[in-house]
Amino acid sequence: MRTDERLKTIFLVEDNRGDIRLIQEALKSTGVSCEVIVARDGMEAMAYLRQDGDYGDALRPDLILLDLNLPKKDGREVLAEIKADPDLQHIPI
Repeated sequence: MRTDERLKTIFLVEDNRGDIRLIQEALKSTGVSCEVIVARDGMEAMAYLRQDGDYGDALRPDLILLDLNLPKKDGREVLAEIKADPDLQHIPI
């Protein structure tokens, strides 16, 4: 990694603990240095992305891994909100 590059941030939106663990292990096995931030439901994901409440200092992720079947707010709704938001729509999902 070049010294002028910051650590990449992957935002994982997943409610299944087993899937979270599996994805984290798969990412570790790639050898790519990254920080994985996890949200467990669609409401938490949008609060993080919009830097609401406790997430006021949250980093913008470089990539979002989004489960479509989430509690509280479905992944399809989250996807639609992200793509409709000019501040978020550039983030690859």
